[in-house]
Order: sequence, then C-alpha cells, then structure tokens
Amino acid sequence: MPNFFFFCFFFIFLTLSLCPLLLQVPAVTLNANIIWFPDTFLTSKVPAAAKLMDKKSLQVIRGQRDTYLQQRAQTLTKDVQSYYVFVTSWMMKMESILSKDHKSDKLAEDLNSRCNVFVQGILYAYSISTIIKTTMNMYMSMQRPMTKTSVKALCRLVELLKAVEHTFHRRSMVVADSVSHITQQLQSQALNAIGTAKKRVISDKKYSEQRLDVLSSLVLSENALSGPSTKERRLVVSLALCVGTQLKTFKDEELLPLQLVLKKLDLISELSERVKLQCDCSFLYWHRAVFPIYLDDVYDNAVDAARIHYMFSALRDSVPCMLHTKHMESCDQLLESYDKEIMDVFNEHLLDKLCKEIEKDLRLSVHTHLKLDDRNPFKVGMKDLAHFFSLKPIRFFNRFIHIKAYVTHYLDKTFYNLTTVALHDWATYSEMRNLATQRYGLTMTEAHLPSQTLEQGLDVLEIMRNIHVFVSRYLYNLNNQVGLHIRPLCSKSHCIGNSAFVFPIDLHREGKQQQYPFERAEKFNRGIRKLGITPDGQSYLDQFRQLISQIGNAMGYVRMIRSGGLHCCSSAIRFVPDLEDIVNFEELVKEEGLSEETQKAASVLDSVLGDLTSNSAEGTEYFKKLVAVFAPEFRSAKNMHLRNFYMIVPPLTVNFVEHSINCKEKLNKKNKSGAAFTDDGFAMGVAYILKLLDQYLEFDSLHWFQAVRDKYKKEMNAVVKEQNVQSASQDEKLLQTMNLTQKRLDIYLQEFELLYFSLSSARIFFRADKTAAEETQEKKDKEEAAKAGGSADGSTPPDPASK
Repeated sequence: MPNFFFFCFFFIFLTLSLCPLLLQVPAVTLNANIIWFPDTFLTSKVPAAAKLMDKKSLQVIRGQRDTYLQQRAQTLTKDVQSYYVFVTSWMMKMESILSKDHKSDKLAEDLNSRCNVFVQGILYAYSISTIIKTTMNMYMSMQRPMTKTSVKALCRLVELLKAVEHTFHRRSMVVADSVSHITQQLQSQALNAIGTAKKRVISDKKYSEQRLDVLSSLVLSENALSGPSTKERRLVVSLALCVGTQLKTFKDEELLPLQLVLKKLDLISELSERVKLQCDCSFLYWHRAVFPIYLDDVYDNAVDAARIHYMFSALRDSVPCMLHTKHMESCDQLLESYDKEIMDVFNEHLLDKLCKEIEKDLRLSVHTHLKLDDRNPFKVGMKDLAHFFSLKPIRFFNRFIHIKAYVTHYLDKTFYNLTTVALHDWATYSEMRNLATQRYGLTMTEAHLPSQTLEQGLDVLEIMRNIHVFVSRYLYNLNNQVGLHIRPLCSKSHCIGNSAFVFPIDLHREGKQQQYPFERAEKFNRGIRKLGITPDGQSYLDQFRQLISQIGNAMGYVRMIRSGGLHCCSSAIRFVPDLEDIVNFEELVKEEGLSEETQKAASVLDSVLGDLTSNSAEGTEYFKKLVAVFAPEFRSAKNMHLRNFYMIVPPLTVNFVEHSINCKEKLNKKNKSGAAFTDDGFAMGVAYILKLLDQYLEFDSLHWFQAVRDKYKKEMNAVVKEQNVQSASQDEKLLQTMNLTQKRLDIYLQEFELLYFSLSSARIFFRADKTAAEETQEKKDKEEAAKAGGSADGSTPPDPASK
C-alpha cells in the first residue's frame, strides 16, 4: 500500500511538472485511433490530482488543442512541401550511396554515411507518422470538421511515409548487408570510448568500493559490446553505463558522442522493426472517410497517378490486425467487408469516372464535325488521363487491380453492346477503337459483328426485298463504291427485247460513216419528242435511257455486293499462307495417330478452308456469268431488230448528258427534287447491253466520242475568234454572251468526257477487248490445253475483270 501511494504522488508530481510540456504536445496517440489527453485522464481517473491543478491551466491546455488544430490546418500544406523535399532528397541519397561499392580506403567514411542516411530515414518516418496520427485522431476525437485541403495534405504525408518504407524495402538486400558492418563499426567506437574511460579509472591508484563498481560496470559494458548487438546485450550496456559514468569517468566531450553512438546502435540494430513500426498505417482503417476525397484528388491530378500505389500499400497495413479479430465468428467476414468497401469507393470515384471520361473523349473526337462542345484546352483545360494506363497493376488483398485492363474491358463491352443495337454504327465504333489505341495505348478487341455493306442507310436485306424500287432510285458511282439479284435484270432485259421503240433503229443505219455526225444524234434526240411525251414531260428516249440506267444500277449493285463478299472472304482467309497448296489436316492427324476428336476437328478445318478457297475463287468472274446467261437470248433470231442497237447509243448519250447537267444544276437551287451529282448506271448499262449483243466493234467504228470532241472544239474555236473580233468594239453585253456560251460548251464537253471515261471503265468489267468469236476460240484453247495437261505455253492471260 505505501508503494501505491508513493506511485500516485510521484505521478501527480510528474503530471504537474509536465503542464508546460502539455502546451506543446496537446495529445499522445497510444495505438491506432486511441488518443490520450493527460488533463482529461487526471480529472476523470485521479480527482485528487485534479484539485491540485489550476483550473485556468486546464482551460488553457484544452484551448491549446483547438489552437493546435487551427495552426496545423494552416501549416499542413507547407509541412507537406517541406517534407516532400526532405524525403525525395533522402531517397536520392539512399539510391546514390547504396548503389556504390565499398572502397577499402574509405570504408569507415562510407559506413558512417550509410548509418546517418538510415537514421535520417527513420527520423523522417517518425516525424511524419506523428503529424498524421496526432492530427487525424484529434480531429476525430474532438469531432471537428476537416477541410479537403487538410485531407489532401495528410494523404500526401501518408504517401511520403510509405515511400520511405518502400525505399528501405527496395534496397533491403544492400541495407541488410550494410547493417551488420555498421553495427560492428558503432560497437568499435563505443569500445574505444569505454576503453579510454577504463584506462583513466585504472590509472587512479586510489581504489575504493565505488571506484571498483565503476570499473566493473565498464568491463561488463565491454564484454556486452564484444558480441552480437542483441536487445539484451544493449540493455546490459545501458544499465552498466548508468554506473560506469559516475565519478566523472567520462569527460563531457566524451560522454555525448558515446551516448549518440549507443542511440545509433539501438536504431541500426532494430532497423527493419523500427521502419515497419514507424511506417505502419493501420490507423487509416478508422479514417476511411478520407479515401474518396483522396481518389478525387488523384483523378484531378492525373500526372501524379503513380502515387496511388502508396495509398493502397497503406490500406493493406490494416489486414494483419484484422486477422486477429475476436468480436466476429470469422475474420474473413471483416476482410470481405473491408475489401468490398474499398473497391466500391475505388470504382465510384476513379475507375467509373475514368471509363466514362475516356468514352466521352473518344466520342467527341470522332464527332468533331458536329461541334457539340467547346474543346479548346486553353478555355476548358486539359487533363491527360493516359498516365493512368502506364501504371503497373495495383496490389490489394490477394489480387491485382489493372486500371488499363479494366478500362479496355469497359470500352470493349460498351462498343460491342451498342454495335449490336445499331449495326450501322460499326464504322464509328471501329474508328473509336483505333483512336483509343493511338491516344491511350489501349489494345481493343475486334467485335467481329456482321457489319452492313453500307455504312449508313438501309441494310442489304432490305435492299434485296425491294430490289425493283432500289434500281429505279439508286444512282451508281463507278469509282467510289466497292461493290445479285437476277430478277430485275430479267424484267428490264425483257422490256428492251419486246419494246417496239427499238424496231425503227435500223432506219438510221445510213449514218454509219467514218464518224457518226453529232448533228444527226442531236436531231434524233429532238425529233423523238414528236412521237409523244409522258405527263411528266419525258420522251420515249428519256424512258429508254432510264431503262438502261436501271439495268446498269442493278449491275453496280451486283459489283458492290460481290466486292463486299470478296472482302469478307479475303479477311477470313488472310491467315492461309498459300491458297494453291493447302495441306490436308485430317490426313496428317490420322498419320500421327491422334484422338478421334482431333480428327473431327481437323476435318472441320479442312471443310472451312475448302469453302473459303472456293468462295474467294468463284467471285472473280461474276460479270462473265451474267453475260453468259443473257447473251444467247439477246442474240437469238427473234431479237434481230436489236442488231443495230449500237446506232442509237449516240442519241442516248446526248440525252443522258442533257439530263446529267440538268440534275447537277438543281444542286444549287432551293428545290433539290431530282438533283444528283453522279449516275454511272447509264454507262454500266450501255456497256452491258453492247456486250450482250456483241456490238463493241460496231460501236467503236462510229468514232462517236471523237466526233463529239471535234464538234465542241470547233464551236469553242469559233467563239474565241468571235471574242477577239468583238473585243475591239467593246460591246460588254455581247462579250458576256460569248463568255456564257464558252462556259456552256466547256460544261457539255466535260460531261461527254466523263461519260466516255465511265463507259471505258465499265467495258473493262465485261472484257470489251474480246469479241464473242475470240472468247469462243479462247474457251476451245483452254479445253485443249486442259486435255493436253495444261502446258505453260497454252496458258491464257488473266481475266481483266478479276484484276
């Protein structure tokens, strides 16, 4: 009982003497979120001691806490900046010193430098940890609101704390090797200092029991320091020196260095334990409310995205404590709850925001032509989110969080689902995939969904269901579209064969001279209107031109569909190295004696490769097949009236050019009904019908387009001469008329030239360079060559249509 009273009075005395110190240290963190206030402890646990204290002093101490928090909130940002400089410079020193090899002539100096750097790292960790724990726990205990600025600053300090720990961990092998040498050096320095004091005691001849005790303690210290630097030996040294430093054994300039060496020895001997203790952030479990604010700050400052590794490392420090929980049936429940809470916050405040922002950026970049939003970085700012995708996977619990893979999966899933809803948007999402790869380095997965042949508009199936409407309204563009329906070709061809309009064509056979006169074609185009016109103002020649154009449009649609099919086949078979030499996988598998399932798989593979090869080969001569189907009917005896069809082509071209110019002029008018800028279906139809009738040579003998060029060049030369004559008279109205006339002639000549080029291109598809007789002879040669074994000399040149 006397001992108890003695302890109480001693504690009271100690507490009263520490009152000035309490003004400097308002609270002490014992563990995690448990904080100790000395004045509160005395008033609640030792009422007698509270009576001895001045009430004003207690009020001052309590008021000092609020003052401390206010000052800490004001200085936190500066403290973060200061410690950021201190820690980064310390990390550079660590990397610099530990990367160097020991030099024999500077071994002591090198070990001393390493010792100082290690101790400095522990001191930085202790200071930072004290600031974080004291500030956070006081805010929570006193229930004071914390500003976002303070939260961000404290989280930065947590990152610095884990950076110190990771630096030691990253160089743990070199640090462990250095610790053993440093402890030996510190022990040697301590032994030298103790040895000097020991000699001083021995040199004094006045022996006494007290002096003998001092000498014995010094000898005991030397014996303890001569072995491994364990905790027990260092405790013995500390106790022995409490006696050995009496009687002025050490001088003042000797004692302080010895004490410093022993403190360093304590720190270095327990370096790993001290680092783990000071850098432990398990207290963050009780302050999880700061995590969302931290993630928002990381997202807003994407340049420093790599620091998120330190925060997750700090959050993992709570796991070992959870493994020893006793208030729940199993610690797994607490771990799963903690894991779910952290991941939900991480998804909400970073991953989901990042996914949506990346998707938004890709959409706006692809649709820049719509000008949906102001994207000027000087006005709306610029955030480079690509830094998140260069991060290494973040370790949390027993898994890794890969931000790049998460965002890539989100975009793949979103693009795939939206493409299935609107297949016509496949090209847009394909462009967004390419942009994601170029801008963010995301490796996207191809959707492999069936894309439409047309990027926008009706699907192919809709066109096939209404093919008769399509060919009447569709305007084929021979150069820009990549290209079957045979029923509309049959109906349109039947119209040509049975039309009474084409019977009188042979009346104009007399015009077949060296050149077909342009005046005769023009006269025919005008005179045909005397036979009657439709209610909408179209002549029989206009209707015949439309019929031919519809046939050409159907042929253009055939080319477009077949080209799309060939493109798909080529994409599917692009991995086959040689189409001419495809091995039989089923036979190879049987030879190796593999399982029946493997043989079935090889058989399926052979079948697929065979289908792809045949599909890619049969699609190259589809125009030739169309010619072969209809040519016998067109060249039959009942259609002999079509033998002079080539004679009506010149008037048809004149009619088409006038129609084309009229359609293009409507593009600039307010009422754009009937406006168009291309109609290559007419050229395609003329080339097809001439091939069916085998009249290419007859049409070429007319030299029609040469006659057109001569006619318009002659008229333009006449206009130029007239302009030169009238320029002297300076009649402005007449000169304007001359200029308009010249412009009109240029337009007509240009349209005829475009028609000539389109017709020449279309003739290539139908092998216009060969007559029917030449094709028949070529077919016989091929058959004979096949029978003879297919020698190289008997081979024929490739089909132009397949090029």
